[in-house]
Amino acid sequence: MPARILDGKLIAERLQAELATGVRAARGHGHRAPGLAVLWVGDNPASELYVRNKDRAGRNVGIDTSLSRHLSGQVSQNELLGIIDGLNADADVDGILVQLPLPAHLDSSIILNRVDPDKDCDGLHPINLGRLVRGEPGLRSCTPAGVMVLLDEAGIDLTGKTAIVIGRSTLVGKPVALMLQEKNATVIMAHSKTEDLGALTRIADVVVAAAGRPELVTGRMIKPGSAVIDVGINRIIDYEGRQRTVGDVDFESVREVAGVLTPVPRGVGPMTVTMLLHNTVQSYRQRLGLKDFETW
Repeated sequence: MPARILDGKLIAERLQAELATGVRAARGHGHRAPGLAVLWVGDNPASELYVRNKDRAGRNVGIDTSLSRHLSGQVSQNELLGIIDGLNADADVDGILVQLPLPAHLDSSIILNRVDPDKDCDGLHPINLGRLVRGEPGLRSCTPAGVMVLLDEAGIDLTGKTAIVIGRSTLVGKPVALMLQEKNATVIMAHSKTEDLGALTRIADVVVAAAGRPELVTGRMIKPGSAVIDVGINRIIDYEGRQRTVGDVDFESVREVAGVLTPVPRGVGPMTVTMLLHNTVQSYRQRLGLKDFETW
């Protein structure tokens, strides 16, 4: 039978509605709205689209995004660091996101590390990554956390399962491997230097493809009935000369073998934004000491 397709957009909409319910409950008890500040530098069209999507989703949940700022591409590093310092000190800000990529004259590592770890709604600060390594509570990197929610939505018990992560980036591969281990999976890390990738994927109950290579994973590489999560977003020109977006998974061949599969688009992407909002609300609840409503 063809794979069950996990519609990340529908799942994200439901989870965002749950967040909105929690925020309304807090506001009903006289609390302020959660505050999210997104800093966007320069005029990258893709960044503009991402920022607008995040702003719209945040406002729909009831998050105040009014402190977000669009900065000139010529902003100095010291000026940007000063803006982050101000947001760190602002009691009404619960989440800070620096939209990447930054212009070449700005050092992304220095700038991201300046964000207060407890307001790091993107989950990329070294302290939050360290908390993940140690199994301590903290804000989790959004895309890996979204992958884990999708696996949970599919009803997959990871205990004792063999999972392979294709890709070892700090943004996705490494943190999602740690999260899978946290759920008692046995994890294989694969990457561009891995020999005979198919021999490894064919023994895996769970495949997370995050290599950034279009349609790398094919149906012949998949164990029948496995769960395949496609993190890739690749824009290609097809044989008819049209531009289209594909994942790291060859969707048509894999859907005939896998048990569960995420599409591209409408898969992991919407969950990344949802986890950003979840992290902001989580920070908000912790900062205000709100224990009277829970989020997933």
